[in-house]
Amino acid sequence: MRETIENKYVKRTQRDYSHAFKLSVVAEVERGDVGIKAAARKYGIQSHSTVTNWLRKYGNFDWVNKSTDKMPKSKDQQLLELEQKVLLLEKQKNELVKKAEIADKKVIFFDMMIDIAEEEFKIPIRKKYSPEQSTVTKASSKKA
Repeated sequence: MRETIENKYVKRTQRDYSHAFKLSVVAEVERGDVGIKAAARKYGIQSHSTVTNWLRKYGNFDWVNKSTDKMPKSKDQQLLELEQKVLLLEKQKNELVKKAEIADKKVIFFDMMIDIAEEEFKIPIRKKYSPEQSTVTKASSKKA
């Protein structure tokens, strides 16, 4: 009995390719991670010429002069890239601010819980070290 090996990727129609997908395939090929034909097989793209067309359209290779130098970006492209970077950084900043606020609230909550536990059980939970003790222990551990 022979089992047939199913293709990992299903062939797609031209309308299935998003702009982000095309750019990621182009970036992967330009980095040298995968060749043009291998990228077509890997992602189930109809033909390697489709990937080649994407490289011509979205890639950094200068197809007219056959140069590997990166083509200079227009002012509009540079502006769009910078705007997207600003948006990404603002989003990351907002996420970090939210995380910091949550962390501050947790600290306050845990302090309150420790205070309640100390009052309820009448035992000191927080340890109070004097600065002299910490330096003495460090000095004694170095001599040993």
